[in-house]
Amino acid sequence: MLDSGPQPTSPGETIVKQPYGLPRVWGPYDQLVVRFDPEQHALWYSLRPRGRPCFNLDLLDELRRFQHRVEQVNLGPGTDGESLPIRYMILASTVPGVFNLGGDLQLFAGMIRNQDREGLFRYAKACIDVLYPNCISFELPMTTITLVQGDALGGGFEAAISSNVVIAEESAKFGLPEVLFNLIPGMGAYSFLIRRLSPDIAERIIMSGELMTARRMQELGLVDIVVEDGHGQHAVEHFIRRHQKRGNAHNAMNRLKQVINPVTYEELITITKIWVDTALRLHERDLRMIEHLVAAQNRRLQQQKQQMEQDPPAALEGRA
Repeated sequence: MLDSGPQPTSPGETIVKQPYGLPRVWGPYDQLVVRFDPEQHALWYSLRPRGRPCFNLDLLDELRRFQHRVEQVNLGPGTDGESLPIRYMILASTVPGVFNLGGDLQLFAGMIRNQDREGLFRYAKACIDVLYPNCISFELPMTTITLVQGDALGGGFEAAISSNVVIAEESAKFGLPEVLFNLIPGMGAYSFLIRRLSPDIAERIIMSGELMTARRMQELGLVDIVVEDGHGQHAVEHFIRRHQKRGNAHNAMNRLKQVINPVTYEELITITKIWVDTALRLHERDLRMIEHLVAAQNRRLQQQKQQMEQDPPAALEGRA
């Protein structure tokens, strides 16, 4: 499991080491664990969702508040391109065997049954408001990194590949299962895939619902580094050490990519509107499939809880 640094002084409080005037406490957060590595100028933030390991609305709100705080720190007085307090942001997870299972399917099913267009769009926009800053590195000379230790499905897949760099452990699995219930991913998947793959391969990944290994993702160019289980955190730290030697060139290359083939906020929002339209046309059999997947997620969560109670070290085995 990722080291979360100093222990919170009260429930929900997140402690961050204090370099360069960074506030000691960022939060409080209920569903995030945050720590700062001052030597590497690296900010780790790990998902710790309540209940099923998906992007619930409260988690999305916390993520955006957290990002806003990062923006304030890096754009604060006395900072410039050479002295940003935060130069690397690493997205990870505290859940054994799971990076993130994606959207809140139970919430989706309820809103679709109620034909709640506004609610669906509000949720989709909340996702985009988190993923977009990550994919453009906050328009700052920063590098965003995802560490995947476990399953990254649906919105978890989208979140993972929204970063500049993706590092995965050997047992990680990736997939976009939305087609199983007659839907498509709508929070960035196609936009991110099409920047790295040919259109036909991107479409095949979306329409097949295939579950892919970390090695397969690396072959496709969607994962940059694959390491043995339990070595993920060390791999990130090693990558940063190498990256820092040519950080100026890497940051310039990220800017070039965004100039030549930009992912725009407008593009992402337009796609979410198509996703909402499509979701509202789902049939009852599709909604039953969604509920079947929710039940499977709940069973998995319950099994993990039981394993933690019976043998905590085994439940956490392989976590960095």
